This record gives sequence, structure tokens and C-alpha cells, in this order.
Amino acid sequence: MTVTDSVIVTTTVAVDPATAFQIFTEDIDVWWRRDARFRASEDRSLHFEAGVGGRLFSYQESGAVHEIGRVRAWEPPKRLVFEWRARNFEPDQGTEVEVRFEHVPRGTRVTLEHRGWDGIPADHPVRHGMVGESFSNFFGSWWGDLLVSLRVHAVHTAERGAPDERDA
Repeated sequence: MTVTDSVIVTTTVAVDPATAFQIFTEDIDVWWRRDARFRASEDRSLHFEAGVGGRLFSYQESGAVHEIGRVRAWEPPKRLVFEWRARNFEPDQGTEVEVRFEHVPRGTRVTLEHRGWDGIPADHPVRHGMVGESFSNFFGSWWGDLLVSLRVHAVHTAERGAPDERDA
């Protein structure tokens, strides 16, 4: 693995680790940004299926389902690992995302590592013409923007009560 094989981003959310894990997985369609930079235009909603082997997938406007990847580790409230496959990946191409949830004095430190980029060719469209550090910085910024959305959603969730408290 090279220095540019992975991207690591971190944020702190103002909820406990169990709630942070729950928000990340159950509320992904709420906090994941909806503009073209973050979702394909045909994606209507984004979901996780709980547990190892579960899917990360999107429902599309047409009613079709696009599988982004499968859950490889489901360890609430500490860790989540899932496969990440862009729509234009070949069958033998894929990357992996690991998300760790660690208690800190003001809530939970969420650390996301997206790795496996060395297996994606330098000229692949997902790289937008970037290689090495420029691609790592670009993709790190992309995930960083998404984790800001997660952090903001966690604040709103804390103000309203945890997801399972809202449903009671």
C-alpha cells in the first residue's frame, strides 16, 4: 500500500458512539448530500442493510437498485467496514471504507478511511484526471464535506433526541 492508496478524514460529532453509528448507518440518506457532486442524478435514496453481508445501495428514480457495496464488518458502536464500488468500476475493481467511532469528551470521534485506490487505474474516470496526492486531496475533501454533513445532522439529532427515542 502506498501513501496515496488511502484517504483518512476525521470529525467529532456531539453524540455518543452508539448514536453516531446509528446516525451514520440508519440516517445515511439524510446526511449524505444530494447534489451532483455526491450522488448520481438518478439516485432517489441511499440505504445500509444492517449486518455483515448487508448492502449499501441506492434506489433510483426508475425503481432500480444500485448496489454500491457489501458490509464487511458491522461492529456497533465501534466500527463499520464496507466495500465501495463506483458505477463505472469493472467487476474486479473495488475499494473499501472503514469507519471507526471512538468516545471523546465532547461526543464521538468519527474516523473514516477509504482505501484500495492503488487497484484503480490512474486513467480511470473516477479519478477525474488526477493521480497521486492531488487525487488523495480531492477525495479527502469529498469525504470531509460529507462528514461535515454528518456532524451537522448529529447536532440536530441530539437536539431532537436519538433516532430510537424519536420512534418511541
